[in-house]
Formats: sequence, structure tokens, C-alpha cells
Amino acid sequence: MSQSMIDLSARLLLNLKPWRTATTWRIAFSGGLDSTVLLHLLAHLAKTQSLPTLNAVHVHHGLQAAADAWPAHCQSVCDALGVPLEVVRVKVQSGASLERAARDARYGAFIKCTHANEVLLTAQHRDDQAETLLFRLLRGAGVRGLSGMPSERALGQGHLLRPLLDVTRADLEVYAAAHQLRWIEDPSNEDRQFSRNYLRHQVFPVLTERWPQAQATMARSAAHLREAQGLLDELAQIDLDEAGHRNDFDWLGLPSLELASLEKLSAARQRNALSHWLATRTRLPDSDHWSGWQDLRDATGDARPIWRLADGELHRANGRIWWLSGAWLRTPPVVGRWADPTLPLALLDNGLLSLTGPIPDGSLHIRYREGGEIMNLPERGHRDLKRLLNESGVPSFARGRLPLLYRGEQLLAVAGLRGLNGSARDGWNLHWQPPSEDQGLS
Repeated sequence: MSQSMIDLSARLLLNLKPWRTATTWRIAFSGGLDSTVLLHLLAHLAKTQSLPTLNAVHVHHGLQAAADAWPAHCQSVCDALGVPLEVVRVKVQSGASLERAARDARYGAFIKCTHANEVLLTAQHRDDQAETLLFRLLRGAGVRGLSGMPSERALGQGHLLRPLLDVTRADLEVYAAAHQLRWIEDPSNEDRQFSRNYLRHQVFPVLTERWPQAQATMARSAAHLREAQGLLDELAQIDLDEAGHRNDFDWLGLPSLELASLEKLSAARQRNALSHWLATRTRLPDSDHWSGWQDLRDATGDARPIWRLADGELHRANGRIWWLSGAWLRTPPVVGRWADPTLPLALLDNGLLSLTGPIPDGSLHIRYREGGEIMNLPERGHRDLKRLLNESGVPSFARGRLPLLYRGEQLLAVAGLRGLNGSARDGWNLHWQPPSEDQGLS
């Protein structure tokens, strides 16, 4: 084996050193040059090194007739190397960008097959990183986008690794030729209607003719921007820690931030903190579409502004902003009679209800607010429920979800609110576990 071959193997092992304790290394194997070299390298390293279990996964998109033969090719390569192969067939959604739809389908499959303490290895290299940087620059990306592809990130229950980002395509071609490897040439890689192919075949040859080190220097710029993004993330965390103080309604289980803390920051720093906070919860608007945040932040008086985002909503109440998604955006249906109050009651789109202590006599019903409700309180007499909720400071978006316990037409308790959620004299309490926030994006 030549010195360059040894260097490539050593570099790969060095990049994967922190992940040697994983249970499985799963290689994303398209059958193309890059992933074929990665698979071959790892299979041969496994003969002399103590590595995690190797597996390969081939995603079949079914977008062209030629692709039907690729699973068989991948299987023969894996059989020769002694690496088990899983073929996953996906359906690519139609849309404006076939590139993006195929990528979404592919990574959806990767997420499903990557389990806890496993890593998925993909074979993107330094040339791919330079293409990514230029592609995103032309789309007006910010610092995070221009930092390029990270060498590792969370994926499903495990992690995605790109151990060849410091290797050139030319290095991979030399290795493949030396080992007489066979790989698939995807016909779509020549179709220059796809943006990345246009950059690869039309733009980069011109750039590298004038600046031979263009791809290396662009990859270095991406590394600088990743470092800058890391600093922005640290700043965001400092600001979020300041705005994330506990509040009286933490029991709702909803993420929230103190508005006054955010308002002390510059506009750019507000956007940085919010982008960091929302990134795992929703797809974010581009930099030209943050007017919803300004409207939410600057609303006055009794206004109840809402900023609607792709996967949920930001509400403003009690001097805080609150993230609502999933069941919190759906109106819970009427409940009716509680047949057996000794058992917890699952409320559709509204969590779980239970009674502790002696069960009140009579036929019990669960309702939600409609307006005009009156509650009889010991030592206070009849009180309007709306006023009681105002006194308790219940956020406006939660008021219509509070389960109300009735006996006939008598309002006995309001779940979740101390002093209104049971009877101290009779020793029973109404407990409500609100619906959990949807996990959002990973």
C-alpha cells in the first residue's frame, strides 16, 4: 500500500477516534465513488483494528430506471467485503426542488435506522464542502448556512458523521484506482439543471483554473464561519439563560422566555437568541420575514399577538413569550360525564385528569369555559370565573383548556389552579397533567 493510501486510512481513523465506543458504524452507501471508498476503507481497517460493528444502508429513491439495478450492485460490493447491507426504499415527495425532496426522503430513512449509540457515516468530502458553501452563498445564507456541513451532528437517536471532509475527491479517485474499485455513475450527476451539478461542472472548473486552491480555501472559510457560529451559539445560550427564569406556570410544560430580558438586547442579538431557541422546534423564517417577532414584541395594552411559524406559534402573555405546538394548537372537544372518577380520564388533545381523595357525591361532568361561569367559594361566596382567572394570572391561551369539574350545573373545581382545584374541607383535589409539547424538529 502506498504512503498516500496509509495516510488516508490513518486520517480516517483519527477523525473517527472519538466514536470508537459506538455499538455500530452504519455507512450510507449509495454505490458511488465516495461511499464506495469509505466502505472499502472501513472494511479493510476492521481486519486490523477493533472497530464497532459495520453495516451499510442503501436508500433507493426510485427516481430513474437506472437506479433499479443499484441495490444489486451494492449488495455484491457488501458481500465481497463481508458487510451486511440494508436497502431502504423511499417515496420522494413531488415539489419545486427535486434535489431537496430526495434529500429529505433520504435523511428521513437515515433517521429511522440510526439508533441510540450508533453513528451514520456519510462520504461527503472537501470538494462537496466547497460546493455547499458557494451554493448557500448564492442563496443568501447567514453564518450558520455558510459554515457548511458539520463534521458531526445529532441524527435520530444517534449521530451523523462526515469523516472525509478534509479529503479531496482526487484523493478518493486515487484510492479507488489503486484498489480497482467498481462504483455506480449516477446519470443525474451530469444533469446541469440541478444547481449542485451546475456548480460542479460549469463554475468550479473556471474557478480552479484561475485559483487552483479555491476549494481548499473555501473549505477553510467554512471552518472559520463554523467557529463564528459557535460563538453566536454561546452568546445565545447566555441570553437564553437570562430570559429563562422560572415562572408560576412552568407546570403547563410549555417553553417560555421572559420578554423584558429579551427587550434589553439589540435587535440582532434578539434574533440570534430566538433562532437558537426555536431551531429545534420549527423551521425558521429567512432574515427578511421576522416582522412577526417585531409585532409580538412591540404589542401594547391588552393585545394578544401571535407569531405563526411553520411548526407552531409564539404567543405573548404574562410578560413572557410562549411556544405552542401540536395539541396546544387544537381546540379540545367537549368531554361530558366522567363515568368513573376513581380512574384517570384521558382528555382528547388536552392531557390527563385525575381526582385524589374522597370522590365528591353525585354525577360528575367535565366541561371547558364558555363564558359566564360562576363558582361558589368558601368565605367568598359566588365569584365570576373570569375574575378568578384574572386574579390567578392564567395565560390567556390556557384559559379555554382548563378542565372544569361540574356536579349538575354546579362548578366544583378548576383543574390546575391552587385554591380552585378542590375542596380543602372535604379533602379532594382535581389534578390536570396538560398535553405535552410536541418534540418538534431534531
